[in-house]
Amino acid sequence: MLLSSGLALVLALGGGTAWALDRFVVDHVEISDASAYIAQHAAAAGDDGATGTSTSSSAGVLTSTTYTSDDAEISISKVTTGSGDDTVTYYVADVTLGDATVLRSAFAHDEFGTNIVEDTSDIAADNDAVFAINGDYYGFRDTGIVIRDGVVFRDEPAREGLAFYRDGHVEVYDETTTDAQALVDAGVWNTLSFGPALLEDGQVFDGIDDVEVDTNVGNHSIQGEQPRTAVGVIGDDHLVFVVVDGRSPGYSAGVTMTGLAQIMQDLGATTAYNIDGGGSSTMVLGGELVNDPLGKGTERGTSDILYIGGLSSAVRS
Repeated sequence: MLLSSGLALVLALGGGTAWALDRFVVDHVEISDASAYIAQHAAAAGDDGATGTSTSSSAGVLTSTTYTSDDAEISISKVTTGSGDDTVTYYVADVTLGDATVLRSAFAHDEFGTNIVEDTSDIAADNDAVFAINGDYYGFRDTGIVIRDGVVFRDEPAREGLAFYRDGHVEVYDETTTDAQALVDAGVWNTLSFGPALLEDGQVFDGIDDVEVDTNVGNHSIQGEQPRTAVGVIGDDHLVFVVVDGRSPGYSAGVTMTGLAQIMQDLGATTAYNIDGGGSSTMVLGGELVNDPLGKGTERGTSDILYIGGLSSAVRS
């Protein structure tokens, strides 16, 4: 996670150690069985789309870089630019969904709250995910609108969010001008609360390298060349997910926020949004880690993922 360096500083300085441990380290579980919570609320609303049942009528076909099923088509490519210490390596997942609700969310240990973490690949395995990326690390903070699989988990508007609608369109919105229930009523399926937005109508936002996502400890480490994860929108039900590795000279230096926006623009995205990065930036396909976080080949825990299910039924080719 990009914001963790601030916590290390607090602990090193002492004084507020007990507060820092409680705020940033100790698990605070608000909902102990998120899957059951989603199912309960979906049933009460008569929502069959939130049950997690695949719409596919046949098994998907999985290779080392692709997945094809009735639910989704996924193609992953590796891109390397520059040389020497300026080398940047990133991974692009081009994803077309058969239905917007195929893209789901899951929480670490199936629990909702703060400071609850699990590796992206482990959360993916727990949810039979054929493809997954890290989410927005909602559990680092107690603000933002958190709607997952059509169910409200948090309603504390604070920043610029990203909303995935059931009809397949995705848009950036101002959390402070609405509320979670209004979004659900309008057809929102998932939200992310991190940012900043990178592109609007295909154009790069000005000043994004200076945006502070949070006003608490650690926020400044989001600046500069970093490992990053972003979601881009090509069209309805057509998305691109980008994971940029970083902090590994000679393999990948990482990118600035503007550099990330330019990558998304070059991929043809019209809307793009930054989510959690740093050591949390992770992409998984077929149960295998696609990227190389921090150039060390190991993951760092995160609080949530976005994923597409179907691994157990996939035919490997």
